[in-house]
Amino acid sequence: MSENDLDLLGAFLRDQSQDAFTALVQRHLGLVYSAALRQVRSPQFAEEVAQSVFTDLARNAAGLKPGTILTAWLYQVTRRTAIDVVRREARRQSRERVASELNAMNALADDWTQIEPLLDEAMQSLDEAERTAILLRYFENKSLREVGEALGTTDDAARKRVTRAVDCLRSFFARRGKTLGASGLVAVISANAVQSAPVGLVVTISNAAALTGSTIVATTKAIAMTTAQKVLIASSLACAIGAGIYEGIQASDLRKQVVVLQQQQALLAGQNAQLTDERDAAVRRLAGGPATEAQLNRAAAELAKLRGDIARSKAVTAPVDENDPAQVAAKAWLTRVKQLKAYLVQHPEKSIPEVQFVTDQDWLSVTKAVFETDGNGVTAAAYRHALSLLYDMAKIKFSQKAIPALKSYELTHNGQFPTDVLQLKVHFTEPVDEAVLQRYAVMPRSTFEGVRLAGDSVLAEIASPDMDTLRYVMTANGSDRVLFQQPDPKQVTAQKQAQLQPLIETLMPVAASYAAAHEGRPPANPEQMTEYATTGEQQTALKRLIEIRKEAASGISDQVK
Repeated sequence: MSENDLDLLGAFLRDQSQDAFTALVQRHLGLVYSAALRQVRSPQFAEEVAQSVFTDLARNAAGLKPGTILTAWLYQVTRRTAIDVVRREARRQSRERVASELNAMNALADDWTQIEPLLDEAMQSLDEAERTAILLRYFENKSLREVGEALGTTDDAARKRVTRAVDCLRSFFARRGKTLGASGLVAVISANAVQSAPVGLVVTISNAAALTGSTIVATTKAIAMTTAQKVLIASSLACAIGAGIYEGIQASDLRKQVVVLQQQQALLAGQNAQLTDERDAAVRRLAGGPATEAQLNRAAAELAKLRGDIARSKAVTAPVDENDPAQVAAKAWLTRVKQLKAYLVQHPEKSIPEVQFVTDQDWLSVTKAVFETDGNGVTAAAYRHALSLLYDMAKIKFSQKAIPALKSYELTHNGQFPTDVLQLKVHFTEPVDEAVLQRYAVMPRSTFEGVRLAGDSVLAEIASPDMDTLRYVMTANGSDRVLFQQPDPKQVTAQKQAQLQPLIETLMPVAASYAAAHEGRPPANPEQMTEYATTGEQQTALKRLIEIRKEAASGISDQVK
């Protein structure tokens, strides 16, 4: 009769029997290797994981608890080891990718040095329509749809016009001995053609415009908004926002880019789709209903009974029958829920506001697996795993509220996607805390890799709460989880400007009212316009402008620290 796993392990520990350990390896190697291969997708890495797992078994055999089921222990260790290998490989690939990108950037810099003196002459050689198309597409980084709308034509016609214009530019430079491919030329122009103006210039121009406007108002006492006054108001609003907002945006964006890079280093892009789909499928199964195993069903029923008893009375309940596996499992399950909730109370920085949408059943689902423990109690790795499931569950719950809101917005705005997350507030079927909405922003779909959703824009998480959780993105058609690309600073700046423009246009009459009441002086900051914002739209725009200004100030403060 063959010996069981614990007998063989005991022989290995007691007698240092190599034969006993070899028998264990032969018995379980297929399980370990197959589980590793499914996760790392490489026979070479799977062999490395298998060797590491059995090395851990030999090293930690004496510490295994009596009654440990070796198959389950090996499977869990294989899972953790495979994840570590995937992350290590991700870091290596990330370093190689960064080095490659730096080389590409250096090449772009050399190309720009060659064409910079000739660029404006080359632009002048184009006809007006082609020049406008290049300016919109690559100087201002607008989409082909926006280029087409500006030129009064279709997306396809705009694409053809841009392509012809690029070919003309290439020919111009080729005649002068500067040979670049179409993609290389486009990359060079997009990256370098528009440089950030000195921040102080904003204040200088705004103050000059304000002074001119003050003279006009003092002289004419006119209340009607003339063209000159519109220029004044727009300039004064830019001044009210403050030059610091642009520095703050840049500081905030740089800080976010660092976080993004750290997250990308922890993930292997080649394995992302499979691991993501596996986890999403697991979370959806958890969210869909109670466990399917007979014992866990009995445990869930007993747990519900115990929780009902607690809710009905503070008196001491009947003791748990330690001989009933269902009652023991139910008690342990409830303890895990309490431990995870207590952990979030002790570490509030690890929570996200979407957790408020998680139901009691969801808490049970994410704590279904037994927590790994050591001499100090539940391990940090066990909490990270449970929190990762909790984050997924919470964000799925929020997406179930946000997707109908996006559909409602598009139905009431001729199919247009919102430009700011706060525009969705009135479209939720029940109120959603601003703390939740502030974790999301409307971003270009191109910001993310591998988005399986249609459209130019998505509603996306601004930051992911941990290294294991990818970012959720949503449209009216569904949600997805994707990697976050390192953003192009020029695209980020253009996006910020696009967010500010509708706010400024909405607040121009408010600033005009303020100026009329203060002898033509424009407001020095957005807060001064509060009593002059009379409509709901103006009040919402002003509130958002104040928030953006505070975020920018916070970004500068963080950078100084």
